[in-house]
Amino acid sequence: MALKVGSARFFLWYILLSDARLVCWLMFRRNFKKMSELVIEQVRKYVDLLLPSMGLELVEVQFRQEGHGWVLRVFVDSPDGVKLDDCSKVSRELSDYLDVEDLIEQAFHLEVSSPGLERTLYNMKDFRRFVGRKARLKLHAVVDGQKVFVGKILAAEDDTVDLVAEDGKEYHFAFAEISKARLSL
Repeated sequence: MALKVGSARFFLWYILLSDARLVCWLMFRRNFKKMSELVIEQVRKYVDLLLPSMGLELVEVQFRQEGHGWVLRVFVDSPDGVKLDDCSKVSRELSDYLDVEDLIEQAFHLEVSSPGLERTLYNMKDFRRFVGRKARLKLHAVVDGQKVFVGKILAAEDDTVDLVAEDGKEYHFAFAEISKARLSL
């Protein structure tokens, strides 16, 4: 019996195929997430060993799919700042490592850069390093009617960040209260 486009059977068959495609797509995405985590972990291990000899430190590793394909981003920093030559050296070393280890099956773009002027603050070490600088903090919960605070980092000790807001009011936040933080110009 031939199926007609308007028939109920065709519609049911189409729905079942759509569900199967959805399940396949979800499995595909989950496997890519696992693969991304594996790539990030392996790159982090290698770069953590490589960078100290270059006078650099690892800030973050990202591996994700974007509009133009897969991108592996490595952010490095140094107390003296990061120069283009530093990024080039890390890029060459990392590229050679990735060629030998063959961690990434699909085509990807490798980007090595500094975290920038408005870098993300990931941990208490970052807050301590940038005491005296202006930062933007986003909290998990509302404090004094707001979740976002912009001001100068006064201190970062133990697990507490002290901030003087632009209006002059001082705040003391537990590190666990902060959902995102970055330097601000």
